[in-house]
Amino acid sequence: MHEPGEVKIPFGPQHPALKEPESFLISLRGEKITAASVRLGYNHRGIEKACEERTYTQDLYLIERICGICSHSHSTCFVQAVEEIAALQVPARAKYIRTLIGELERIHSHLLWLGVAGHEIGFDTLLMYTWRDREVVMDLLAHLTGNRVNYGINTIGGVRRDIDEKKKKEILKAIDILEERTKYYIGLAQGESTLLKRLKGVGMLSHKDALSLGAVGPVARASGIARDVRKDDPYAAYADLDFKVITSDLCDVYGRTLVRMGELMESYSMVRQVIKKIPDGPISIKAPRKIPAGEASSRYEAPRGEDFHYVRANGTEKPDRVKVRAPTLANIQAVSKMLEDRYLADMPIVVAAIDPCFSCTDRLVSLRHSPRHKHTVIWESLRLAGIEWYKKQGIDFTSLNKKMVQMY
Repeated sequence: MHEPGEVKIPFGPQHPALKEPESFLISLRGEKITAASVRLGYNHRGIEKACEERTYTQDLYLIERICGICSHSHSTCFVQAVEEIAALQVPARAKYIRTLIGELERIHSHLLWLGVAGHEIGFDTLLMYTWRDREVVMDLLAHLTGNRVNYGINTIGGVRRDIDEKKKKEILKAIDILEERTKYYIGLAQGESTLLKRLKGVGMLSHKDALSLGAVGPVARASGIARDVRKDDPYAAYADLDFKVITSDLCDVYGRTLVRMGELMESYSMVRQVIKKIPDGPISIKAPRKIPAGEASSRYEAPRGEDFHYVRANGTEKPDRVKVRAPTLANIQAVSKMLEDRYLADMPIVVAAIDPCFSCTDRLVSLRHSPRHKHTVIWESLRLAGIEWYKKQGIDFTSLNKKMVQMY
C-alpha cells in the first residue's frame, strides 16, 4: 500500500551507480527517501555448490574468483580452514608472503574505491588520479604473483612463489610512491569543498545501528566500532606486526572515506614491516590429496570487512560443504538505514560507500515445504533451473546453442 504522496520506484538491477546488477526498491516522498529495500540474486553463480563437486586444489582457484578485487582474501580464508582440518603447520615465511599480498590487495582495493567514490559524486578528476596510482600496486602484484587480479599465490600448505632481495627493493620503492600520493589525497579530503559538501552528514549509521545491523570493516569502524580481525583474531603474520585499527566517530560517508585512507597509511607501514621481518625458510609444505574428516571456520579481514569461510571435510579429496559469508552480505542490511531521510541524489554514493561486491554476496536459498521434506540440490539441477528461469523471461538458450553448433 502506498502512503499518501509516496511514490515507489525501482533502482536497478541495471543502474548508473553500480556495474553489477542489483535491485533496490525506493519509496519517495518528493525527493526524500522514506524507505529502501534490497533484492539479491541477480549475480548468483553457485560457487559454493560447485566446490562440492571439485577437489580442494580446484576449489582454491574457483574460490579465488568469487571476487576479483578480494581474490587473495577469499583464497587465504579458504586455505586456512582446510589447513586447520588437515593439521598442517604452514611455514612462517609463507605466512609473511600471504600477509604481504593481502596488504597490497587492500591498497589496490582502497585506491579503487576512492576513485569510484569520486566518480559517484561527479569528481572524476579524483577517479583519474587514484586509478593512475592504482596501476603502481597492480603492476607490483603482477610482478610478484604473475597476475594483476586473480593472483594464484596460495596453495594448501603455503604459497607458490617466493620473493628475493630485488623484489623487496621494488616493493619498498612502490610503497614510497603510493604513500606520497595518499598523503596528497588525505589533504584533499580535508580541504576540497566538493568532497566535504557531498560526503559529510550523508549516509548516517550510528554506533548503535552499526552494531545491531552487523556492519563490518570500514563501515563499522567509521561508526566508532574498533573491530578488525587482523587485531582481534590474528592470522598469517599479523600477530608480529605493529598497526593501529583506524576508526572514526563521524558515522557518515565522509568518515568511511577517512577510515579507508587511514588504513592505506597503515598498510604501507605493515608492508615495510613484512619486508624487514620476513624469516628465511621454505614457502610451503606438502599437503595430502585427501583431507581428513572434520570441519573448520576461518576469518579474514578483507578490504571490505570480515570474510568468513566454513569448510567441512569427509575424508575424500572433495569437500562435503563450503560456505562463504562475504563482507558485503554483512553490510548490505545497513544500506536501507543509511538511505533513510536522504535525497534520491545521495543514493549512488551511499550504496558505493559500503564498497559493495554483489558477485560475492549473491546466493541461492532452497525453501523446503515441510521439516520432513529433504531435497538435495546438485549442479545439474541448478543448471537446468537457470535455463528454465530464463525461458520464462523469453530467453531460450537451447535455440542459441543449436545456432552455435551450426556455426562451428
